[in-house]
Amino acid sequence: MDQVEVFKALSNKTRLQILSWLKDPEVHFPAQAQNGYANGVCVGQIHAKSGLTQSTVSEYLSSLQRAGLISSTRVGQWTYYKRNEEAFKALSKLIEADI
Repeated sequence: MDQVEVFKALSNKTRLQILSWLKDPEVHFPAQAQNGYANGVCVGQIHAKSGLTQSTVSEYLSSLQRAGLISSTRVGQWTYYKRNEEAFKALSKLIEADI
């Protein structure tokens, strides 16, 4: 885990909001229910909820993925994102032990 990348990714209010949404996708992305949440949430759903441009959302998701906080799965032409809960456990341990 690259600590600098993680904390850079967490230093943006919207990226934090996206992580919060992905923590409980059933509540925040009900339109996704018909396709299920096994692969995560479709980037289109995140884009629609954020109200930001597609390029901004893509950059934010890339930043979170580089930090290891989310993972992506490609299904056909769609990309789905979900939280990497193991990374959050490691981050918690890092904070407790080193910071």
